[in-house]
This record gives sequence, structure tokens and C-alpha cells, in this order.
Amino acid sequence: MNPTGAFFPRPGPADASARAYVRTPATGGTPGPEAEQMSASNITGAASSIRVFLLLENRLLRESLVRHFRNRSDLLVVGQSWQAEGTQRHVLDTQSQVLVTDSFLTAWLPANLALQNSGEATLRVVLIGMELDEEQFLAAARSGVTGYLLKDASASDLIAAVRAVFRGEAVCPPQLCSTLFRVVVQAARKMPAQPTTSRPDLTLRQQQLVNLVAKGLTNKEIASHLNLSEFTVRNHIHRILKEVHAGSRSEAVETIRAHGYPIGQDNSLPYPQRKDTIPKSAST
Repeated sequence: MNPTGAFFPRPGPADASARAYVRTPATGGTPGPEAEQMSASNITGAASSIRVFLLLENRLLRESLVRHFRNRSDLLVVGQSWQAEGTQRHVLDTQSQVLVTDSFLTAWLPANLALQNSGEATLRVVLIGMELDEEQFLAAARSGVTGYLLKDASASDLIAAVRAVFRGEAVCPPQLCSTLFRVVVQAARKMPAQPTTSRPDLTLRQQQLVNLVAKGLTNKEIASHLNLSEFTVRNHIHRILKEVHAGSRSEAVETIRAHGYPIGQDNSLPYPQRKDTIPKSAST
């Protein structure tokens, strides 16, 4: 790492990357003196690359990252600027796919960009040079930011982050990743428990059948109790399992009981019994 900063490369041959850019006015606002974008011919020739816009106040940092990105065939810097004012339209007009910025500005957060542009904005945002601040990190995550790098991140870290967020992944320091998990757990604890499905509408016959299942009777014993064939009992049970989204008989019983049905209570449901049938529980 160069002592001048994490994102700066070591001195090397002169780079004429600046000549690959032309100054153009931004639509819908006045661009800053450093607002630049690639010429149409260069953009067309790199249509398969990830289109990156750099919104960074530090000029040395911008020029350093431009040189880094130019060495990667899958990355294309389509524009850059040092000030946010008047640049938003410029970023969208260049069809940028990833915005790299060191400014935590509300207007640049993905959620707000989508609202201001009729929900059409698909720009991914990578914040760099950030502090280890949980509140700021959570605010960024809630607003749709998918890349969050701290001040000690390297140029290689940033390049990997740009590629990751373009693929639909999220990038953040491990210390802050645990913060997300903790927030999710806390939110889950605050939510009232609710049934995952609506109350099943069971017929009287199905309720009788589930009541017998809860008592541990087999299909054959249930068929004898209800004067049904085993085939009919199996069909009933199959339909009940499907209706309550249960994977087993015991799970179905618990789900149905949780919905308020009087399952497993003696004499709760009348059903015909044959005198020659002895319940399994009584034979032991």
C-alpha cells in the first residue's frame, strides 16, 4: 500500500487516461468544473463493461481510481465529478450502473433516486472512506446502498465491491455485517406472532378424523371408527396436510389445534364407533 493513502497506486509511467474524457454539460443542471464523461464512441465500444461513475471530492483519488479501473477490461468509468450539485441527471444520462462516492448524501441513495426518476433508477451505490458508524451504516442499508467500505479499504477492495454490487450482492465490513443480523433479530422479537396461514376450513368429518389422528390411531383404526374405507381416510389426510401446509400428521394436528379447533379433547366431536373396534390406547 502506498503511504499516501489506501486508494492511491504506486508511481508509474505517465498515464494519458484524462484524454479519454471530454467535458460535456449535464442535462437538467450545471455541472461542476470537473464533471466529465466518456465520448460516445468509447462508450459504444465498451458496452459489455460495468459502467461506473465516480463522485469523489478528492481529485487525486479520482484520477488514481480512473487509472486502476482502466486496467480492468470489465470496468468502464463513464463519468466523474467532484461535486454533487447538478450531477445527478448527469449520472443517469450516462446510463451508469455503479456509483462510487465518498459522500453520504440523501439525494444519492438508491431509494431516493428511484422516487425522483419514476422508479426507473437501477443505480447501485458504493460508499467509500466511511467511518465504522453503525447508525450511518444502517441508514445507508435501509436506503438501498449495497456497498459500504471503510477508510482503510484498498483499491482492490473497491474493484471487488463494484463487481459484487453489479452482480446483485452486498459488500460491507464484517464488523458491520453483524449489526445487520442483530437488527433483524431485534425486529423479529418486536413483531407479534401471527399464524403463517389462514384458519383452515375443515368439515365435521375432517375434524373427527384429525381428532382420531391426535389420539394416535392408525388409518385402519380410523376407518373402522368412522365406517370408512382406508382409501377414503388416506385421501382425507392427504387433503388436510395440503390445506394446512403440513409435512406430517403430527404437524397437521398441532397447526389445526393452534387455529382453535378442539382437537384431542374427549367427547369434543361425536363420531360413530363400532362395538368390535378397540382403540390402540386401550389395548395396551
